[in-house]
Amino acid sequence: PLQRLLDTLRFDPAADRLWFAGDLVNRGPQSLEVLRLVHGLGERAVTVLGNHDLHLLAVAAGVRKPMRKDSLSPVLEAPDRDSLLDWLRRQPLAYREDGFPHVMVHAGIPPQWSVSETLARAHEVEQVLRGPAHADFLHHMYGNSPDTWDENLAGFERLRLITNYLTRMRFCSAEGKLDLDNKSPPEDANRGFAPWYAHPGRCSAGVPVVFGHWAALEGKAVRADVHALDTGCVWGGRLRAMRLEDGALFHCKC
Repeated sequence: PLQRLLDTLRFDPAADRLWFAGDLVNRGPQSLEVLRLVHGLGERAVTVLGNHDLHLLAVAAGVRKPMRKDSLSPVLEAPDRDSLLDWLRRQPLAYREDGFPHVMVHAGIPPQWSVSETLARAHEVEQVLRGPAHADFLHHMYGNSPDTWDENLAGFERLRLITNYLTRMRFCSAEGKLDLDNKSPPEDANRGFAPWYAHPGRCSAGVPVVFGHWAALEGKAVRADVHALDTGCVWGGRLRAMRLEDGALFHCKC
């Protein structure tokens, strides 16, 4: 599906640049081929890390066991696994590029964070992932607490919450309290919670946010400045691309 979508876009690596909203792996049967494709594009592509990408890094580091439905074995057994994994853990959790107003994350931005705060806090995690203590971080990455942002958070608790906001969030309260158990459509929010993008006074409002992760949104236009790209390819839906210059949408069936 990815190759067909790139054909539909008439992607020209000499002139075009691709942004990937994360979860390159484990969302289909050809994780290794996708990693190789994006890695091979070099500076013509950028990706943010999704929760499944981080899961691959944790399994590869030996700090997490594979899950029954994982499709990661071809990556873990590949002769070029080390170079691919080293490249993957050096990718950002949030991304913005000169010349575009958009910011890209895998899951979302909590309502109390500005874009500059989002990029700075993502960088905190990125520095650890790129450093010698990355396996220690991956070991402590899993868990749902703390669930509300506090600037005084430190250590692995701080890094875990930043990671959960950027790679796992769907619903939260106006104060940023996470509800990570609910993966339903936005209208099925639990009491006291709403989709992260729906809170009045959201600090990142007005800046176009590009994200994936939430297949139950079905890629619907939820806000003029919020662009949901996950249209459920892994579940047999469609794979979506958006042209940043004008917002035009392109799809291929999966």
